[in-house]
Amino acid sequence: MIPPSPYARQLADLPVTRQSIEVLGGTTELWTYGPAAATADGSADAPAATTTILLVHGFRGDHHGLEPVAAQLPGYRTVLPDLPGFGISTPLDVDGALGVQHDIHGYSAWLRELVAELRRDAGPSERFVVLGHSFGSIIVSAALADGLEVDDVVLVNPIAAPALSGPRGILTRLAVFYYRVGAWLPERPGFAWLRLGIVTRFISITMTKTRDRALRRWIHDQHDQFFGAFSNRRVVLDAFEASVSNDVSEYASRITPPTLLIASDSDDITPVAEQHTLVAAIPDARLVVLEGVGHLVHYEMPREAAAAIETFLAEGRGENSTSSLAEARP
Repeated sequence: MIPPSPYARQLADLPVTRQSIEVLGGTTELWTYGPAAATADGSADAPAATTTILLVHGFRGDHHGLEPVAAQLPGYRTVLPDLPGFGISTPLDVDGALGVQHDIHGYSAWLRELVAELRRDAGPSERFVVLGHSFGSIIVSAALADGLEVDDVVLVNPIAAPALSGPRGILTRLAVFYYRVGAWLPERPGFAWLRLGIVTRFISITMTKTRDRALRRWIHDQHDQFFGAFSNRRVVLDAFEASVSNDVSEYASRITPPTLLIASDSDDITPVAEQHTLVAAIPDARLVVLEGVGHLVHYEMPREAAAAIETFLAEGRGENSTSSLAEARP
C-alpha cells in the first residue's frame, strides 16, 4: 500500500495546470499550482497572482519532490518543472544542431530559456522568484551568474562547497564509484545498475532524519517511485558529474538579487559552517538554519521552509543576516 502524503489535502485544494514547453531541443513538462499569472493585458478569469515562484528540483528527483513546499504557498503561483531528462521531461538536444549537454552550462541555459518563456506573457508588475533545492541550487546560481534576471532567489539546502568535502564525503566517494560502475557496464545492465532499488533505499534511509515513522515511510516511498525516473544512462551520468563538480560558492559573488538561503543543522552534504561562508559571499543574502533536519527540508519541514520564504518576500532589504529555527521532532 502506498503511504499517504501528509501534504495531499493542501495540494488538492490548489488549482493545477500542466504545460509542455519546448526548450533547447527538448520538451520540458511543468505543473503550475495556485492562482494564474497576471497577464500583460490585465485579462484574467480569476484574481491573478502577483508573485510567481519557479522551483527547480535536485539530482535524480522530479517535480514531485517540491510539491510539499508548493502546498504551503497557496497565495503564490508556483511552477514546478521536471529537469530535462528527468521525470517525464525529455533530454536536451545533445546530438543535434544545438549540441547542448546535460552539464551545468546546459542546465543553466535551459533555466534561462525557461524563465524567459514564462515571463514573456506575464504582466509588467509580476514579481518573479526562482528557487533551487540541492543540485537545483547549483543550476540556479550558475544561471544567475550567466545573466538570468529575476527579482528574488531562494536556495534550499544549497550545495555551498564541493560535495566531496561534506560531513559525509565518504558517501560521495562511494556514489562516484557507483556511477562509474554504471558507466563502465554495457548499456542495458548499466541502466539497471543505476536504478537499483537497494541503493535508492540506502540513500533515503541515510538522508531522512525525522523519527516520525509514517513520514519516514512516505519519504522512502517517494524515493522508490521517482528516484529512478530518468530518460537514459547518459543523462544521469552527466548530471551526476555536474552535481559533484560544481557548487554555489563558484557563483556567489555574481548572485545579485536578494537571496534567501535555507539550510539545516544536520545536512550530510554541506555543513552549516560552509553555509555561513556562503551567505557572506553573496552580495545581498540572509540565512535561515532549520534545526533537527538534514538534506530533505522539502519533505520533512516544508512548512518551516515556506514560512521563511514568505517572511523573506515580505521583508525590506538590508544587510546579510542569519537566523535559526528549531523544530521539536517527534
